[in-house]
Amino acid sequence: MVSLSDGEWKIMNQLWERESTITELKNELGKETGWDKHIVITMLSRMEKKGAVAHRDGGRAKIFYPMVTREEVSMQETRGFLQKVYRGSLGMMVNAMVEDQALSEEEIQELYGILDQARIKRAGRNERGDKDELQ
Repeated sequence: MVSLSDGEWKIMNQLWERESTITELKNELGKETGWDKHIVITMLSRMEKKGAVAHRDGGRAKIFYPMVTREEVSMQETRGFLQKVYRGSLGMMVNAMVEDQALSEEEIQELYGILDQARIKRAGRNERGDKDELQ
């Protein structure tokens, strides 16, 4: 799986919105980062080697596009963060947020909703698993 630096995330976020040329990326990201064309080229080359992006010829300019989805990379980054900071314990992470009083009432309700969905999905998998075992 692909691991992205902070700068690469900026490029990927742009490419997930729409495929882009080097010039388009420089124009869009240069405002925020101060990057010039050469920095963008270097980063795209590194990202191609990682398998994060690819390009096709678009006439006068290469058109870059993502080779991985936002969901794939986000999940990998989340797992890595959880492992590195909380030794893989989701409970420790949530507890740290609670202890820091960093969760609003809205976020707490959102977590309840996420947990309810997880419970429903798990129950569905268990039911399918039971049926598969019987056949």
